[in-house]
This record gives sequence, structure tokens and C-alpha cells, in this order.
Amino acid sequence: MIQTTKAIVISTIKYGDASLIATCYTEDFGIKAYILRGILKAKKGKLKKAYFQPLMQLNLTVNHNNKGNLNTIREVEVLNFYTTIYTDIKKQTIALFLAEILYSSIKEEERNSSLYKYLETSFLWLDTHDNVANFHLLFLLNLTKFLGFYPEVNQTHYTYFNLLEGRFTDKKEINAVYGNNLMQFKKLLGINFDVLHEINYNAVNRQSVLAILVNYFELHLHGFKKPKSLQVLKSIFN
Repeated sequence: MIQTTKAIVISTIKYGDASLIATCYTEDFGIKAYILRGILKAKKGKLKKAYFQPLMQLNLTVNHNNKGNLNTIREVEVLNFYTTIYTDIKKQTIALFLAEILYSSIKEEERNSSLYKYLETSFLWLDTHDNVANFHLLFLLNLTKFLGFYPEVNQTHYTYFNLLEGRFTDKKEINAVYGNNLMQFKKLLGINFDVLHEINYNAVNRQSVLAILVNYFELHLHGFKKPKSLQVLKSIFN
């Protein structure tokens, strides 16, 4: 069946000598995998390797194969051209890290318009702003809203945050965040990207909050794997 949908590239892996398998989060069909035959050696053609960089926003005309997992792309158009994500080393590192997070976090093959819109607008914000040192932290926290485990915020005055239960508590339990780490974590609650510049994390605080968030994902998502780019991200923002 030939269909058209907007899509965000999540990952690509080499398949054989000249092909790629691209995993995309589509606006209309959720996660889909596409086989790009011969794309690594083709000098001409509608499909270019450059179109399938992490977080690239595309408009796809596709053939979805209901009998198997791999689908094919007939036509591709780049939407919302990024101007800085692939040239700024900090943004490039964030993009690689978040693409890995999304690959481990989103598995559903179904439409989720609000999640797609969040990804689309977030990455455009990243591309058009300069102060992005804390972008990945707020992105991860707000992503949990769409994945179903955003922290309960009605008891934020309590001394501890239970990562496993996603709530604030007055008891120190296993997987509890407290002290300065909790204070830094709470700075992200309820804010949007436009006020990120008001949060002045030092390198230690930024790494601590990142560790909390990655642990939070590990506890709530079955099969979640720490991104390989995590150490690179840490070194960039150290």
C-alpha cells in the first residue's frame, strides 16, 4: 500500500555491502523500518544517504509491507532543513544521544500525533537556539509525559523522589533521589525550553541530573539500553 507521511529519522544500520536499514518515527504509523537498497553506492537516484542522518525530518512516500517488517521508500523530501544541528559539535552530540534514546524508548507502530509534534518542535528549537547545554535534560524529562511515567508533582515538598514509583515521598527508599541531586532535578519540573537559559547547572550538577534521568528510563522501560554516546555527551558538556 502506497502511503505518505512525515517522519523523523531515528537510526540507520548498514545492511550488506551497499544498503541501509533506516528506522523512522512516522507521524501516521509510529515506528517503521525501511530498507534502502544500494543507497551507499548509488550515484544517482531519489534516495540519498545524507537524507537519513539522526533526527532528520522528512516527508516520505512509502510502501508498507504488511507481510514483513521491512518497508520501502519510493520518494523522500527533506522538511524543516536544519542549519546548525549537523555542524555544531554540541548539537550534533545531543542529536546522536537523543536518537539512541528514542530508538530504545519508542516501539509502538501506531499514530501518536502529540508525541510526533513534541519531537518535531523540540528538534527545531534545538536547531535555532544557542544555549543548549541543558536541552537534552529537559527533553528527556518531558519525553516521559508521552511514555507514561512523568513524575507526579503534587508532593514536591517531600524530601525524596522515588524513581521506581515516579513520585515524591517522605521516606528514603531504594532508588531514591535526595539532597542536592533532588534540588537540581526539581529545577526542570514544569518548565519549557524557552526558560532553559535561566537554569545555571555546573558540570557536576548537569551530570548528576543526566544520570538520574537515564536511570529513570532504565527503571521504567523494558529493554532500555544506555546510549553508547552517553560518555561522549558527558565529555562535551563537562
